[in-house]
Amino acid sequence: MTITLITGANKGIGFETARQLLALGHVVYIGARDLERGEKAAAELGARFVRLDVTDDASVSSALKAIGSAEGRLDVLVNNAGVLGHGATDGPTALRAFDTNAVGVVRVTEAALPLLRKSSNPTVVTVSSSAGSFWAVTNPDRPEFNLPLALYSASKSAATMLTVQYAKSQPGIKFNAVEPGTTATDLTAGFGIGRAPEESARVVVRLATLDADGPTGTFQDENGEVPW
Repeated sequence: MTITLITGANKGIGFETARQLLALGHVVYIGARDLERGEKAAAELGARFVRLDVTDDASVSSALKAIGSAEGRLDVLVNNAGVLGHGATDGPTALRAFDTNAVGVVRVTEAALPLLRKSSNPTVVTVSSSAGSFWAVTNPDRPEFNLPLALYSASKSAATMLTVQYAKSQPGIKFNAVEPGTTATDLTAGFGIGRAPEESARVVVRLATLDADGPTGTFQDENGEVPW
């Protein structure tokens, strides 16, 4: 059985990714900050729940310790938890955006590395965004060109860079970042845009189920690698 942890998985893309990986036979741990919502989501899917707040070191450490005690290893980590960071462009908002979207990736990945190293095919997928692609935001033909989300974009650039750097420093583990596509979730509700989360989850699932010789250090969407 493939042991998988998905952060921020009580709703949206994370929830649908969990559903699809469960259908493929994975043992899925849903990581969520909110105990009630996380347990409800896990029960609905038939997944396992672990309380995990990516902005809290103790919470992250406790969650990975619980998975380690129960399973002895981790095969797949999906860094999915994220915030939009919209509203005021100020210090507190920037700290929250980066703490969740970038520093959270570091917290969870570092805590997970010892368990990932025990897997025969360790894989890490970070849900990033083409809003953090310099190529996309400077291209007038791309929708990201006019996207007014400076903090989200900057923190997702950091998430993609972290993915590439982890791939270089951890050659035994596959690290890839993914642009899942514009999705109708709580994050995009204010914009009234996006496709169904299950469609975007398929992109995440593809990278979460790579063979041992699959790519690493890439940033991809459903069509392949994305310039960034």
